[in-house]
Amino acid sequence: MRIVVLGATGYVGSRLVPQLLEAGHEVVAASSSATQPGRFSWSDQVTWRQCDVTDRRAVAKALRDADGVCYLVHSLKRRGFADRDRLGATHVRDAASSTGVRRIVYLSGLVPRLDRGEGLSAHLASRLEVEQILAAADCSTLSLRAGVVIGAGSTSYEVVRQLASLLLVQPVPSWMRTSVQPVAVSDVLRALVAAFDDGAPEGDLDLGGPDVLRYPDLLAAYSRAALLPRLRVPVPIAPVAAVGVTTALLVGAPFHTVTALVDSLRHDMVCRPDHQWSPGEQPFLGVEEALARSLGLHGCDVPEAPLASDPAWTRMRAPVFDELHAPTVVRAGASLALRRLADVRGVFRNAAGL
Repeated sequence: MRIVVLGATGYVGSRLVPQLLEAGHEVVAASSSATQPGRFSWSDQVTWRQCDVTDRRAVAKALRDADGVCYLVHSLKRRGFADRDRLGATHVRDAASSTGVRRIVYLSGLVPRLDRGEGLSAHLASRLEVEQILAAADCSTLSLRAGVVIGAGSTSYEVVRQLASLLLVQPVPSWMRTSVQPVAVSDVLRALVAAFDDGAPEGDLDLGGPDVLRYPDLLAAYSRAALLPRLRVPVPIAPVAAVGVTTALLVGAPFHTVTALVDSLRHDMVCRPDHQWSPGEQPFLGVEEALARSLGLHGCDVPEAPLASDPAWTRMRAPVFDELHAPTVVRAGASLALRRLADVRGVFRNAAGL
């Protein structure tokens, strides 16, 4: 099958492409940024397309002669992400319908059960809207919903990792004591590949590991795995917006992405028992095993381990501090300060037109 991976250079996409190739598929790697030959080990095994999904003509060109589309795009790191995601999904739906695409697979987010009068966070509402738009295409569609994805480089994982590394004492707002059902990225990849098999299901299905725990317990689990003694302190009053901004300033991930993810933490993010999918006979990894893999305790040949192609911010440690003999919190804090200084310099350079 000829599969177009939209968002091929992102966290999931860069790990998915080699697995699709191994499964015997022909892959068109599409990204909004210019291709970077040599950045990925699989670069010379795919056809590259530069494609901003908000550009209708670029989408139609990328999907030409495609059998399947794997949609991994989101615009969380920009303001007005919902409008961009709506437009991108509409273009993909229309292009798929007109070019004869047989199947669209979309990696979405878990949709929580809401209390009466409660609304979805903007992030989750946008993911659900994209699902509904793609489902209207003239082909089979499958939305795979995942919550916290465990693996070095995953934004939700990096928030946990970087907070645990930076904060000796971790404030935990009362509204953040929600339930999460993490899933290892290797299991997400397995499901995405299986979604293109003959006879794969349609509609929307949930992906989650065997463990359901409170978000503070996930922070504690990472701290134990990384051998970082940390104290978590309940905070009864802490506005969601203030926590989001503070977290975004502390971690290296894109600002708007972090604030959107933090806003979603007020929801229980667990799978629907009657809609949970685990393709094949191999069970999904538990939290402890997935965290061990993400820390490199099982070597570098697993998808949870860091890749050299991951964005610089995921490493959170500048090379200049590699030889600094100091506690993790000191090295992490120094690297964060260096990054924030670079951010400020970038703002002034852009303002000056340099």
